[in-house]
Amino acid sequence: MNGVLLKAFGGFYFVQADGGLYACSLRGRLKQELKDYPLSCLIVGDRVTITPLAEESAQLSGAFAGAPPDMPKAVVETLLERQNYLIRPKIANVEQCLIVLAARHPKPDWLLLDRLLAALFAADIRPLLLVNKIDQPEAKKLLDYLVVYEKAGCTTFAASALTGEGIAELADALSGHISTVAGQSGVGKSTLLNLLQQGQRLKTGEISKKLRRGRHTTRTVELLPLPAGGWLADTPGFSRLMLPKDLRPEQLADLYPDFAVYAKECRFAKCCHADEPDCRVKAAVQAGELDSGRYQRYLTLLAELAGLQEY
Repeated sequence: MNGVLLKAFGGFYFVQADGGLYACSLRGRLKQELKDYPLSCLIVGDRVTITPLAEESAQLSGAFAGAPPDMPKAVVETLLERQNYLIRPKIANVEQCLIVLAARHPKPDWLLLDRLLAALFAADIRPLLLVNKIDQPEAKKLLDYLVVYEKAGCTTFAASALTGEGIAELADALSGHISTVAGQSGVGKSTLLNLLQQGQRLKTGEISKKLRRGRHTTRTVELLPLPAGGWLADTPGFSRLMLPKDLRPEQLADLYPDFAVYAKECRFAKCCHADEPDCRVKAAVQAGELDSGRYQRYLTLLAELAGLQEY
């Protein structure tokens, strides 16, 4: 029976399979095989095969002491091939990432967003960009600026967790996929998850009016089943997703879809779009065809990759 690992906790693996949720242990053989896999363990999002156990067999095995007594038991037999995986946070087979921005507070950290987008494209994860709190008057200005990110390969949405506006359209986009959520603390991620994942309440932190910063309320990685199918994860630390360690400076522009049409016309095939002559990307920025702010942030990331203070 095939299933998806939703959560690992207390020495057990909770797998959704064939419409049910199973508390699982690992087959001894698999424990040895995992030593040769990246991360050497199962992680949330892994697709696995399991063998259900009769309750009597589970009790006799002794492997399920402390497991929820009213939950069926199973043994994880094999780990199926991963489409992708991330190390921080540990999660596998993510298809898309919902990045939440707030219309008012906190103000968007555009460098954080651009770094996250590059990391997502490197991992072959689709970015969905959501402006939350569109009931606030500042929303229009932010939505207008998101045209820049539509050119950069993002699908954009607008919603209000307070009024419910836009939630149905967002739910349709998430249905049938493994998606994760990212965003600065305080943008309303947990409240949105409560609306999208009916019946599963997440602890929602209060926002300090003085600091206007959200308190971190999510500590563990867990996939939450969505009513229309698919899963959604609120992954602590996902907003700090890092660029691949082996990414070379000349490869960074490949993670900028909005640069692609111009980069083909650069004089040098491996142009970094910094100091090189006859750079079509720089010309597009000067002509207003590419956003200058996003380009300057690109140079900041380029400098980070090169290990320099400035490029």
